[in-house]
Amino acid sequence: MTDPHTGPAPALRRLIDLLASGAATEDFADVLADARRRGAPAAVLSEIDDATWQALRVHRTLRQHRRREAELTALFDTAGDLAASRELDTVLQAIVRRARMLLGTDTAYLTLPDEAAGDTYMRVTDGSVSVLFQNLRLSLGDGLGGLVAQTARPYATPDYRTDERFHHTGTIDAGVLDEGLVAIIGVPLLLGGQVIGVLFAADRSPRAFSPDEVALLCTLAAHAAIALDTAKSLADTRAALAELNSANELIRAHAAAVQRAEQGHDRLTDLVLRGAEVPDVAAAVAALLGGEIAVLDTGGEPLAGRAAAADGLAEAVAASRAEGRSVRHGEAWVCAVLAGQEPLGTLVLRGRPDLDDADRRLFERASVVTALLLLLRRSVAEAENRVRGELLADLLTAPDRDPAGLTARGRRLGVDLGRPHVVLVAEPAGAPGTAATDRSRLARAAERYLFGSRGIGAEHGESVVLLVPADDAPPGGRGPDGPDAADPARWAAEVAAERLARLAGFPVTVGAGRPAAGPVALAAAHAEGLRCVRALRVLGRSGEGASARALGFLGVLLGDGHDVDGFVGATLGPLLDYDARRGTELVRTLRAYFDCGGSLTRAKDELHVHVNTVVQRLDRVEVLLGRDWNRPERSLELQLALRLQLLSGA
Repeated sequence: MTDPHTGPAPALRRLIDLLASGAATEDFADVLADARRRGAPAAVLSEIDDATWQALRVHRTLRQHRRREAELTALFDTAGDLAASRELDTVLQAIVRRARMLLGTDTAYLTLPDEAAGDTYMRVTDGSVSVLFQNLRLSLGDGLGGLVAQTARPYATPDYRTDERFHHTGTIDAGVLDEGLVAIIGVPLLLGGQVIGVLFAADRSPRAFSPDEVALLCTLAAHAAIALDTAKSLADTRAALAELNSANELIRAHAAAVQRAEQGHDRLTDLVLRGAEVPDVAAAVAALLGGEIAVLDTGGEPLAGRAAAADGLAEAVAASRAEGRSVRHGEAWVCAVLAGQEPLGTLVLRGRPDLDDADRRLFERASVVTALLLLLRRSVAEAENRVRGELLADLLTAPDRDPAGLTARGRRLGVDLGRPHVVLVAEPAGAPGTAATDRSRLARAAERYLFGSRGIGAEHGESVVLLVPADDAPPGGRGPDGPDAADPARWAAEVAAERLARLAGFPVTVGAGRPAAGPVALAAAHAEGLRCVRALRVLGRSGEGASARALGFLGVLLGDGHDVDGFVGATLGPLLDYDARRGTELVRTLRAYFDCGGSLTRAKDELHVHVNTVVQRLDRVEVLLGRDWNRPERSLELQLALRLQLLSGA
């Protein structure tokens, strides 16, 4: 019988315990050594040796199974990461970390190509301690990674520094040296046969990588390629969804714009059919576009809304005419109102610095509707002006033939001759002998000037005559303030001269008679206005506008009414008021000064005062009347006013 203390049984039990506990390989050799120390027979030692060899095989198989189990677990975890659609950087970081753990290397890292820069860069690193290595960029074809990318095959080197199979560069070698790497393995990330990156594992000591390790790293690289492809697909999907959302927003906005355009078209059509006026169209378009609309005539005067800034407006209108579309003008939009190539006015839109195509087309359509309304109004106005012109011709030619009939005819045409009117007589500044074409142009300018007002105008003799209500002169304007308040005829004449010149394209002289009512009085006012025009021409003031009253003593001579009190008040008014308030004798002193031929000594004797008193009073006269009171033309008016005051008994 075999001695149980020297037999194989204890050794076999110990081998089984070592296998069960997962002991190290070196521990198995100790079993045979212990048996020899105990003096086991040779046959027993041989049996223990065979058992140890078999146990090592089992131990190696178990270790391979455990490693395979760990690899499979890592791969399953990676697959789970991919299935969970986590962030790309998180997935790639997990893959690189698992590659380092499973291969037992010091570092692992992944490089991706940079198509814009034309090289590759470090996307993810694990176990790296060198900043230089982490920021390393590799040119295509350089280093171990370049060889892997070119051949689409895995490569491993036990000592990177001495391996001559790939192209070394100073930059790459410096980064590898700074990290202290020696053994490196790199495998390609393949997608459809194309290399989209390289996965590396590296040790800081020489090492040979087994085929199993290469296969494992290739599997992890495949997962990384899938992660990159999935991320790209997700990015493409998100981009496509964003484009779809943008397209949907555009479609929705376009649909809303089309609907708004339809509403605008219907609204404008309804306004035209109902006989609306230009301000109605402007208000409707302003409401549709959410801005402020102004309609200007060809002279820049507002027909609706408030006037626009003149700076650069003419250039913007010219650009709109040339392009046939609306154009930007600062923060506003400008669109020319045209009938063919004939300008009728301008539309100005404020408060909408940005217009989409639909709103811009609506704005431009409003200009077409405005042009239609202006043409209709002009046609009606031309027809009315012809009839009113006949009335005006009869009024000026034979006012006393049938005053009641003329008044009735005017009432039927919307002109109340019983109300005070200002009669304006306009002539081209080159008259007399002005060509008939200039008078025709002036007549057309007068029609445009009176357009939309209650006034009438027509050619009469060598002039163009305008008849406008005294409380509405100039057309569409408000009454004068300040010095012109007492002389609306002067104000109307000055404004008419300026605007008619702008509309006609040449200087225009305008004379105005005093406001009058009734056919006979209006005819007399016309004669006074005609004399005023001739006086302006004689005085060298062609191209100006004035009333008889504004001409001073000439107005008294030229006017039918001989408004002596008005002339005296206008000329001596400041002195008369000062004397009345303060009890002074400025008017008497001035009269004595002129009567004595401008002699201070004789004037002081006439007034029985000291000469200094005369000087002080004349200084006050200069303050009240102005420094030119003693000049020939002004002194003539003053002396005439003083004489008329004495004659009137004032």
